[in-house]
Amino acid sequence: MASNQAFLLGVDIGSGSLKSTIVRQDGTVISSASKDLTTDYPFVGWSEQNPADWYQALCETARAAQHEAALENDRVASVCITAAAHTPVLLGSDDEILRPAILWTDQRSTKEVAWLNENYGERILKIGYHKANPTWTLPQLLWVRNNEPEVFEKIHKVMVAKDYLRFKLTGTWETDWIDALGTLMLNAEKKQWSEELCGYIGLPTSTLPRIVAPTEVVGSVTSKAAADTGILQGTPVVAGTSDTAAEDYGVGAVNPGQGIIKLATAGNANVMTAKPHPNALLLNYYHVVPGLWYTVSATNSCASAHRWLRDQFFSAEIEQSKGQGQDAFEAMDRIAAKAGVGSDGLLFHPYLLGERTPYWDPFLRADFVGITMRHGKQHFVRALYEGIAFSLLDCIKSLSSIGAELQMAEVRIIGGGSKSKLWRQIVSDITGLEVFKTAEDDASYGAALIGGVGIGVYQSEKEAVDKCVRIVSSNHPDPGNHEKYQKLFEIYKKAQANLVEINHALHRFSED
Repeated sequence: MASNQAFLLGVDIGSGSLKSTIVRQDGTVISSASKDLTTDYPFVGWSEQNPADWYQALCETARAAQHEAALENDRVASVCITAAAHTPVLLGSDDEILRPAILWTDQRSTKEVAWLNENYGERILKIGYHKANPTWTLPQLLWVRNNEPEVFEKIHKVMVAKDYLRFKLTGTWETDWIDALGTLMLNAEKKQWSEELCGYIGLPTSTLPRIVAPTEVVGSVTSKAAADTGILQGTPVVAGTSDTAAEDYGVGAVNPGQGIIKLATAGNANVMTAKPHPNALLLNYYHVVPGLWYTVSATNSCASAHRWLRDQFFSAEIEQSKGQGQDAFEAMDRIAAKAGVGSDGLLFHPYLLGERTPYWDPFLRADFVGITMRHGKQHFVRALYEGIAFSLLDCIKSLSSIGAELQMAEVRIIGGGSKSKLWRQIVSDITGLEVFKTAEDDASYGAALIGGVGIGVYQSEKEAVDKCVRIVSSNHPDPGNHEKYQKLFEIYKKAQANLVEINHALHRFSED
């Protein structure tokens, strides 16, 4: 492929798959390839992956993406990787993997979280800008110390997911300050590892990497990695960052007041700010753009709930869609469109994995409320779409309740779920916000742009966005639908509150 432009490889480790994307410096996606990843659930509340699977997936997808793009190896100008924050990879003295990686969806560390919050809660929030919960690396490592002491004693290096994959490419060991903040072991003000926070769990800071900017070139592809991936030896590798940071950046949310609604495995409502807003109910991270922050509220189950409903109750539609060369989710959209606003009084609370914002309660459970004989498949699908959108509205209200700076002035919608026109409209109608969709919105795309900034293809983070990000559609809220949804949201909230005690009782019952 003849071109005078550089080609940038972005890689993202997602919850269900790894994706490699090659982007031309004008922002055009040239090729992409993905490979499914296996998640293990050995016990209730556990979620784990084998880091070795990520590297195998990288090798296959990098080769496939380069082949599809018809590029010579030397045409990939940079490599940059993203992944979900908080996912610890523990290595021994010979760089061997000590145990499977504990994912952000894992809930096993509830006892450790309770202990940390009871004894050090105020200090953790003050230093790390977050409240401890099972999502964070800090309580996950405390669980390892308490339950697998033989593993904890062998820890020589602690990495998060994207850093391990980059380590396999370069042999270097570092992390960026956004992912570092996501471990709950960083002094947020100083951008340095906190001896105090690490001391709470007995982890030496010597096991933690140096901290760099997301755009810093930290190494180059080794000869072995080149042989494995097909990427030319010596290709610069940029530090990268968390998937959410890359996504927000990759759709052009680079100014205070811009918001993100994410319909992915989890659902996010993020707003860009000029300063952090430490709060026990919210998450605060540095932005890819220097001096900027983004504040996060999140619901645990979004597209994952959609996938659960599809796999459990729509097997016939799945097979029919395959036979017609169609996507099963498109079939579910058509089914959901047959139901009216409010799903004839059927509500869904999407707490399949407990919940984060605004409840921070790992023991909440999902439910359908208000089932009658007149409800069919169409109502259950639409109620799921609406229930997740209500949960995101919960998140948005949590943000705006903190202060005016956390109100969204402009919203961009991202994630696999945003491909659904119906779901985008439901989100717009429920939130009352106009939502914009960009041509590209996944983390691998944002990673590619970050890589371009790192090697100087773009002069700044904002220049990359200005040159590459394109809005392709928008959804406006329907005033009548919005009014109906406002009334239904009040019922949704009352039902949620009244079911908390029952959810907790069911958890205790299942534990007995």
